[in-house]
Amino acid sequence: MTTQYTASNFKNEQGARWCPGCGDHAILNTLHKAMAEVGIAPKDTAVISGIGCSSRLPYYMNTYGMHTIHGRAAAIATGLKTSRPDLTVWQVSGDGDGLAIGGNHFIHALRRNIDINILLFNNKIYGLTKGQYSPTSDRGFVSKSSPYGTTEDPFIPAELVFGCRGKFFARSFDVTLDVTREIMVAAAKHKGAAVVEILQNCVIFNQGIHSLFTDKETREEHVIHLVHGEKMIYGKDKNKGLVQVGFSLKSVTIGEDGYTLDDILVHDAHCQDDTLQRELALMDGHSLPIATGVIRDVDGPTYEADVEKQVEEVKGKKGFANLREMILKTHETWTV
Repeated sequence: MTTQYTASNFKNEQGARWCPGCGDHAILNTLHKAMAEVGIAPKDTAVISGIGCSSRLPYYMNTYGMHTIHGRAAAIATGLKTSRPDLTVWQVSGDGDGLAIGGNHFIHALRRNIDINILLFNNKIYGLTKGQYSPTSDRGFVSKSSPYGTTEDPFIPAELVFGCRGKFFARSFDVTLDVTREIMVAAAKHKGAAVVEILQNCVIFNQGIHSLFTDKETREEHVIHLVHGEKMIYGKDKNKGLVQVGFSLKSVTIGEDGYTLDDILVHDAHCQDDTLQRELALMDGHSLPIATGVIRDVDGPTYEADVEKQVEEVKGKKGFANLREMILKTHETWTV
């Protein structure tokens, strides 16, 4: 008999210590619900974080958890999953923890395709250290560490994922709870490194940074929710859609300039060729709507499964089952 879980099975008695109104509260509650829907027992689940506001999250989980060191969440999550492939491993990082000091670990986790679920909270600011610009802050952004505006171009997380040949990428906002739960569940079911970017609001140091996409008055005209197998349609009246013109995407109004519903593209998240998925992921919400939902979800060999297989093959060929037997049988030792 399969055990049925509820969100309460994944909560503990700790009260979340984030600022009132912080988007992290909504993400935490949604993660509890997503884990219940996936149905993996709390004892078979681990949540790993680095340093930052988002990295408090493991304290509020009734699962195994590790609050590690700055930028090293992906490395520790990789080690855990490799040594305990039976566990479901979630990584929680902010845009600073995950893409600045942790950027190297982030890209290699994706390159290796280790089976972990990476929740990337992107509020385009360092919140815990009180408001410095981050790797995703826009050029010209004024902050405590850039009082005259940044002179750097930001990372686009999706671009990093695709550049590392990532197999899964999805996006949502902290206020779109159903979409966030939907993509968390999809990430958990995906075998391999799954990146879920959650555009999140920092009410203290970057209030309203994503308001164009989250305010009720503007979001329907600037956000498109992609669902595999469905037409790419958006807009307040659901009368706009995406078509391909040459090598580029174009937003059109259905029924105008000769465009019909038949011309609108159908989303294919499972296509191995990532060309169109990459274009969709890089839309910024201005000339083209920003995309939410599962944008890419394709199969590929996973690091921990191949390592486990290799270990068993080598043990079979070499005739030893552990380190002590290896030392005794190979005689590859020396005295200092």
